Amino acid sequence: MMKHQAPTSKLQRSAKSQASSVSEPVIYPEVRPEAWVLSETNGGTSEPHAFDLEERTALFGEAIIRFCKKIPRGPDNDRLIHQLVGCGTSVGANYCEANEAVSKKDFKCIIGRCLKEAKETKFFLRMTATSEPQLVDEARKLYREAKELHLIFAAIKRK
Repeated sequence: MMKHQAPTSKLQRSAKSQASSVSEPVIYPEVRPEAWVLSETNGGTSEPHAFDLEERTALFGEAIIRFCKKIPRGPDNDRLIHQLVGCGTSVGANYCEANEAVSKKDFKCIIGRCLKEAKETKFFLRMTATSEPQLVDEARKLYREAKELHLIFAAIKRK
């Protein structure tokens, strides 16, 4: 039979007493469905900086998701939807990762992935516009943003 050792440090005794105390359950405020958009801004009250690339890529990913929900499901479009959501949201995810890079070499490598994902997004937007002509106007707007992001990441990588 194993004998339990009593807490010896002040920290251990404190943690034990906190664990045994009864706490009130956390009550979260009611959230409206339209309020599920998350961002780093102050509840939408402060404007993001005009050159906040992290926010811009996040908004781009959200726009891609909304666009993909408009694409009619079917065997030919399902693959396009899957690819478009993947690469369109990866642009922002990889940029966030690049901001946490441990070296310049690591940063350049991850920015290179952002560049590739933006280029891939342009390709799948083109394929989607071909597949669904009624979505050409919206696809064109997203294509322009993907192109701008591609150019931005190319410039960052060159520096």
